[in-house]
Amino acid sequence: MKVPQKAPDMWAVIEKYPDVYSLFVDPGIQELVTKYNRDYLHWEELRRRKLPVEAEKLWAVIKSSRVMQARHIEFGEWDFQYVQSNETLRRLHLLDTRGAGNLEGRPGGVSAADRRRYIVNSLMEEAIASSQLEGAATTREAAKQMLRQKRRPRDYSEKMIVNGYRTIRRIADMKSRTIDVDTLLEIHREITRDTMENPVDEGKFRDNNDIVVADPQDGSKIYHTPPDYRKIPALMQEFCEFASSDEDEFIHPLIKGIMLHFLIGYIHPFIDGNGRFARSVFYWYMLSRGYWLFEYMPISRILLHSKTKYARAYLYTETDDNDLTYFINYNLSAIEKALEDLEEYIVRKKEEQAAAMQLIESAENLNLRQADILKTLLGESDRLFSIAEIMGKYNVAYDTARRDMQYLSELGYIEQIKVRNKLMYRYSGVAG
Repeated sequence: MKVPQKAPDMWAVIEKYPDVYSLFVDPGIQELVTKYNRDYLHWEELRRRKLPVEAEKLWAVIKSSRVMQARHIEFGEWDFQYVQSNETLRRLHLLDTRGAGNLEGRPGGVSAADRRRYIVNSLMEEAIASSQLEGAATTREAAKQMLRQKRRPRDYSEKMIVNGYRTIRRIADMKSRTIDVDTLLEIHREITRDTMENPVDEGKFRDNNDIVVADPQDGSKIYHTPPDYRKIPALMQEFCEFASSDEDEFIHPLIKGIMLHFLIGYIHPFIDGNGRFARSVFYWYMLSRGYWLFEYMPISRILLHSKTKYARAYLYTETDDNDLTYFINYNLSAIEKALEDLEEYIVRKKEEQAAAMQLIESAENLNLRQADILKTLLGESDRLFSIAEIMGKYNVAYDTARRDMQYLSELGYIEQIKVRNKLMYRYSGVAG
C-alpha cells in the first residue's frame, strides 16, 4: 500500500495564496466543503479530484472548517483531534440503541442456549480474524474445528488463534476490572504465549527501538515509527488513566474505545502482538462500559475483509496532524457492519433451526427417542455430546445409545468427532 501524501499545512497555504480568503464566502466552494467534510476526504483523495480551484486552496478551506469543529485530546506530547459529523452522530445513536441492548429484543427472541451458541461462535470468529490480521496462515473452517475439538495447536498460526480465543474469553469475564499496567501486561502475556521469538518478551514492554510499522511485502516502505521505548512506561500509565477516567469534557464510550485502539497501534508498546492486543483492549473497554452486545460481534472479521482501509485509516490520521476522525469513522462503519451481520446471522440461524426442527418432527425414519435426541443436539449445537450423556438423559443402555448415534450419523443428521480418542457427536448443521 502506498503511503498517503502528508496533508499541506493550512496556515502555510493561506500565506502562500492570500486570495484563498475569498473562497470562504463562495457558495459553490462552501457546497464542496460540506460534501467533502461529509465524506471526510483526506488530502490524498482530494488532490486527485477534478476541482474548480487549486487543490491546496480548497484543502485550506476544508481544513479550516474542521479545525473550528474539532475536539482536542492531549496525550503524551501529542495533540489529537476529532470531528463528530452528522454521520458520526447517526452511527453513535444506532450503536447506542442497538449495541448496548440485548438479544431477547431481537425478532422472535433468543433463548439462553442460542445466546451461548452465538457467544461461542463470535469469540471464535473474533480470535481467528484478529490473528489472521497479524498473519496467521490457516483457514477459518480449520481454525474453528481446532477450537471446537479443543485440539492442541500444531504451529505458530494455531497458537496465535488459541491464545486469542482464551484471552478474549477471559476478558469477557473481567469486564468489571479496572484497567492498569499490570492487567495490560497480563493480557499481552496471554495473547502471545509461546509465540514470541524470545519468551522473555511475553507480557513485557519493548526495551529497544528496533521496531517500525512497515509494508509486509516491502520492508523499506515505513508507515510509522513508534515513540522511543524509554517513554513507554509513562505513556502506558497515562493510557490506563485515560481509559479509567471520566473527563470533564464527555467523550462517547465508543469513540474513546476506538481512541484506545488507535493509541496502542501508535505507541506500539510491545515487540510483537500489538494489533491483537489493541483489539482485545477495545473489546474489554466496550464490555466494561455496558455494550454487552459486543460479546456477540466479531468486529475483527470486518476489519480483515477491509484491512487495506483499516491500515489506511491509521495512515490518514498520522499524515493529517493526528486527526483521529479518519480512524474513528472507519471503525464505526466496521462496527455498524458487524452489528448488521449479527442480526442477519441470528435471523438465518433461527430460520435454519426452525426448518430443521420441522424436518425432524416429520421424519418417518426416526423413532420418538431418536427424534428427541436430534432436538437435544440441535438445541445445543455449539457443543459436543458423548454416548454417556445420551445414556443418562434417555435412561438407555450403552448399546442402545451407541446404535442411535450411529444411525443418526449414517443418515447425515449428526457428525462424529474424535476428541482424545473418544467419539463425540454434534448436530451436523452447527457450522456457522
